[in-house]
Amino acid sequence: MATFLYKLGRFAFRRRRFVALIWVALLAVAGVGAATAAAPAADSFSIPGTEAQRAFDLLDQRFPGTNADGATARVVFKAPEGESMKDPANKAAVERTVHALQSGSSQVDRVADPYAAKALSKDGRTAYAQVSYKVTGFELTDASKDALEDAAKDGRDAGLTVETGGNALQAIPETGATEVIGIAISAVVLVITFGALIAAGLPLLTALIGVGIGVSTITALSSSLDLSSTTSTLATMIGLAVGIDYALFIVSRYRAEITEGREREEAAGRAVGTAGSAVVFAGLTVVIALVGLTVVNIPMLTKMGLAAAGTVVIAVLIALTLIPALLGFAGARVLPRKARKADKASTSEASDTSEMSEANRSDDADRGKAAGEELGRSAAATERPNMGTRWARFVLRRPVSVLLAGVIGLGVVAIPATSLELGLPDDGSQPTHTTQRKAYDLLSDGFGPGFNGPLMLVVDGRDAHAGQTTKSAAMRVAKEVGKLDDVAVVTPPTFNKAGDTAMLNVVPESKPSSVGTEDLVHDIRSTASGIAEDTGAKTLVTGTTAMNVDVSQKLNDALVPYLALVVGLAFLLLMVVFRSVLVPLKAALGFLLSVVAALGAVVAVFQWGWLADVFGVEQTGPIMSMMPIFMVGVVFGLAMDYEVFLVTRMREAFVHGERPGEAVVTGFRHGARVVTAAAVIMISVFAGFIGSSDSMIKMIGFGLAIAVFFDAFVVRMALVPAVLALLGRSAWWLPRWLQKLLPNVDVEGEGLRTQLGGSGSGSGTGTGTADGPDPSAAREPARV
Repeated sequence: MATFLYKLGRFAFRRRRFVALIWVALLAVAGVGAATAAAPAADSFSIPGTEAQRAFDLLDQRFPGTNADGATARVVFKAPEGESMKDPANKAAVERTVHALQSGSSQVDRVADPYAAKALSKDGRTAYAQVSYKVTGFELTDASKDALEDAAKDGRDAGLTVETGGNALQAIPETGATEVIGIAISAVVLVITFGALIAAGLPLLTALIGVGIGVSTITALSSSLDLSSTTSTLATMIGLAVGIDYALFIVSRYRAEITEGREREEAAGRAVGTAGSAVVFAGLTVVIALVGLTVVNIPMLTKMGLAAAGTVVIAVLIALTLIPALLGFAGARVLPRKARKADKASTSEASDTSEMSEANRSDDADRGKAAGEELGRSAAATERPNMGTRWARFVLRRPVSVLLAGVIGLGVVAIPATSLELGLPDDGSQPTHTTQRKAYDLLSDGFGPGFNGPLMLVVDGRDAHAGQTTKSAAMRVAKEVGKLDDVAVVTPPTFNKAGDTAMLNVVPESKPSSVGTEDLVHDIRSTASGIAEDTGAKTLVTGTTAMNVDVSQKLNDALVPYLALVVGLAFLLLMVVFRSVLVPLKAALGFLLSVVAALGAVVAVFQWGWLADVFGVEQTGPIMSMMPIFMVGVVFGLAMDYEVFLVTRMREAFVHGERPGEAVVTGFRHGARVVTAAAVIMISVFAGFIGSSDSMIKMIGFGLAIAVFFDAFVVRMALVPAVLALLGRSAWWLPRWLQKLLPNVDVEGEGLRTQLGGSGSGSGTGTGTADGPDPSAAREPARV
């Protein structure tokens, strides 16, 4: 692999104009596709195989025209203190609003008048009008949404409090200025790491190009593939993070090759051949984790994972091709100022390496060597060990203490995860200043907490026993369910035209996200099962809370197979990379520790409310149902990035004669600085999404940021060297029979070095070439 990537890097450097043109063309094509694409058809959330989904499907079949997936809105009215919604003036204002709602848009299916539907609270101060649309929330036109808002204004002008809730107001979430701040922090970290603006700008530029292509493609396909509104946001998160990181490793390696005095095209080839190999395998672990989300069999989650995996593939391809091409354009400007002084002639970039004369080739090589030697001298001028070396030596002196401190610390942070409560976001999780949240609170105050999450029961009497009818079965269901605890109201059954299906609503006494309402769902299903045995009429329970129960159960059932698939495949991949059994095992166990700690932090902030004001969490509540398995998928892939980049250099040093402890120090001396910078960049990108107006995006951003922090700085920087120090040589043990079975992918570039001859670079990203036990292996590497 290293040899192929070496040739690819040299080709991209030599044909840089052609390579850059291809990527610019791809960006333009994707941009045009996004600009001309139709709006998303829907933001649906289906769960195949669950009772709640079967109930929705049955409603579509038996109640044609009801449009169960259509957008809905509740316009809630509240009379001033001392007045009632039955007062003539207030009643007239409501009727005007209802009329405005009916005539405001052709997309409106029907509007339920509060007085005809008896939708008034017991104290008479609160009423609501139910609006049903013919289309989904994302198919609603701006004119329809404006008409909804204008109708609410009519009621306010009459002195009423009027707020609107429901999915008719759903919109693509806004992330705010913090996303820009995250990118700005990344830029600062890159400038500090490289000491040159051009070198710092390359990873940002290429990451933005990759995200632009990925997100534009998602936008262009969103209508035909029914992609959710959060798909592009997730792709942006992961695409930016890995795009910057992968480019960072390639550029760092290129500069390290320059310090060895190599000609620039050769340096670009070796950088892609060595660091690029690690990028490929790191990207593969991320793709495996994201594509593995398909085993959960939730279409929304599957599409999010596949779309994000696509952006990772683009990031890898850009790192392997566009980065060396841009390095060819940049010349010596990727080097620090001191090194550039030795390369004055490089300001006028040569046109194309393939067209240069032999003399010009020699001059370019001489200039590259001069700049590299200057950079090497400036790095070697300081003999004291760098921070990575000092930290590694500290851990090697106290491996047991560091291991215990890390494990106990993460264990304490993980304690809140034991009280994890799962749920789906609703209007109750919206910011308190929004009209959706205000409408939610008005309904809770006027009708009870459970009114915001009614359960829907669908009675299928088509296969009822002889002597039984759908009507009798539905009446029995209503009677039996009404006797259950936590039931506030059971509406009379509504029958379809054929009379073989009934529909009734159950309003719980508890709020939708409470444990009591979840228990009620199980109680209703248990009661319905007994009635079905007696009558033959099956009763299905659906609604937001029932859907949440089914999601949680489906995710719980899928977690073990998902972990087995993803961790198993990644374990095999890492075993091929490191040619060890214990190192991949240690990597997987460390990941599980960091992800559980991250879940504990998410629970503490978003469920318990700790530091809620700091992170802008206005409403605490259950954690999003898909958060655990989602974090497992995404964080596992990202965590393995640092494992590959850091530990590969340790293995290379060990293979070439260093003792286990020395190999750990060598890995940290070469890779700690760059890996630290990459982690800070990834954390800042994810943290930028904490400012989103959408609670789900905010939670994902926080969860991924804190998980990367734990994994990079506690697990990889502390626990990994401590465990390797305790294991010693046994860390790199691999049975002989397994050595013969596993392919040699040559991540370190040993085969490339043998083919090219000469000494490899011992510095850079932690994925250096194999130096062998020759004198060059003992040379103090340059720090860039």
